[in-house]
Amino acid sequence: MNGQSAIFLGDVMHIRMRPRRHRLSYRVFSLLLDLDELKAISSTSRVFRYNARAVLSFWDADHGDGSPDGLRAWIDARLHQAGRLEEGMRIRVLCYPRILGYVFNPLTVYFCYASDGALRAILYEVCNTFGERHTYVIPVEDGTSGAVRQRCAKELYVSPFMPMSCFYRFHIEPPDDRVLVRIDESDADGQLLVASFSGRREALTDRALMRALFRYPLMTLKVTIGIYWEALRIWTKGVPVYRHSAAASRVATTVVPPKEANSSP
Repeated sequence: MNGQSAIFLGDVMHIRMRPRRHRLSYRVFSLLLDLDELKAISSTSRVFRYNARAVLSFWDADHGDGSPDGLRAWIDARLHQAGRLEEGMRIRVLCYPRILGYVFNPLTVYFCYASDGALRAILYEVCNTFGERHTYVIPVEDGTSGAVRQRCAKELYVSPFMPMSCFYRFHIEPPDDRVLVRIDESDADGQLLVASFSGRREALTDRALMRALFRYPLMTLKVTIGIYWEALRIWTKGVPVYRHSAAASRVATTVVPPKEANSSP
C-alpha cells in the first residue's frame, strides 16, 4: 500500500503534576489515514476495511458529527468556518482503528494540508467516556515549518480529576518518520498534566498491521480499561473529584482564532 497513510508504533504517556503526582505509560499503535486513500486501502487489504466490518477498520461514524460516509464533508465545513478551506486539500487522520469492531479514541488529530503540502490547520477531536465529543479547530500560521505550537481554552469535561477552568497547550511534530502529539493542561495556578503520544512510522501493509495486532492484542479495549484503572489509582491517592459537567451538545466544535491560538495565556 503506497501513499501517505502509515502505522505509528509508540508510547502514550501521562504525567500528573499536582495535587498528587501520577505517571502512566502504555505501548500503543495509531494509524495515520489519508482520507483520499481509504477506499483504495480498503479494496486491497485483507485485514482493513473502510466503513465495513473487518479485523481492523475505520468508520466515519466514529468521528465528526457521526454521519455515515460524511466525515470529509464535516471536516470541510469546519475548515470553511476557520477560513482555511482550499481546493485540493489532503486530510490525514491520526487515530486508533476499530479492532474487532471496538474503538475508543480519547483524541483524534486531523492534519489538514494544502495542495502544495503546507499544513493549513489542525483539528483536535476530544472524546470523553460520557459519549460527548468536542473538536478544536486551530489554523496553522502561514509559513510554519517543523513543530507547531498552539493553545486553546478547555471546553469539554474529560476527567473527573481535572477542573473545567483549564487551557491546553499543544506541541505537535507533524507525521513524517516520527510523530509527536504533546498536550500540556494548565489552570490559573500552573501546569497540571502533560499527555503525549510519540511514535515511529512503518509502512501500512497487511503484514505490518497483523504484526501490530499480535504485539498489542485488543489494544482499543485496553485503552478503555486503562482509563478506568488509572482513575481508580488516582482516586486512591486522594485527588479531588470534579462532577461531570454535561456538554450543551453531544457533538460540538470550537474554531480558535489564529491570534488567540498563538498568544501566551
